[in-house]
Amino acid sequence: MCRPPLPPFTEDSAKEKVRLAEDGWNSRDPAKVALAYTPDSRWRNRVEFPLGRAEIEAFLTRKWTRELEYRLIKELWAFAGNRIAVRYAYEYRDDSGQWFRAYGNENWDFAEDGLMAHRHASINEHSIREDERKFHWPLGRRPHDQPGLSDLDL
Repeated sequence: MCRPPLPPFTEDSAKEKVRLAEDGWNSRDPAKVALAYTPDSRWRNRVEFPLGRAEIEAFLTRKWTRELEYRLIKELWAFAGNRIAVRYAYEYRDDSGQWFRAYGNENWDFAEDGLMAHRHASINEHSIREDERKFHWPLGRRPHDQPGLSDLDL
């Protein structure tokens, strides 16, 4: 399996890779998203350490069962060779109706075939009122006219 764009990344190909990752996560389809990672991909996500696609898929299934109306924006921070660093924010609500905004940074390491071999995420979140939400597009892919993180001062 090959997942373009492939390393080594240019600024344009790194931005494309980031947008493709954002689109995948906004699909909230754990099986589809897990295919972007190597079969033995290693993650660090807060206090969880999924290893391999099956554990990644299970992690994402749990995540999106709890995080309702999930909307994510990712932005390229830096890149070199086969590595990309991103910053991101996402909003969701829990089953009681409480809204949250999470902020994070990720470091990605890619195999030659363009699949992500390592993902290291650092995330924090806080509750927000519904009227403080900034991500209002219909569920799914973020439209091109929706502002990015820098445009929203996030």
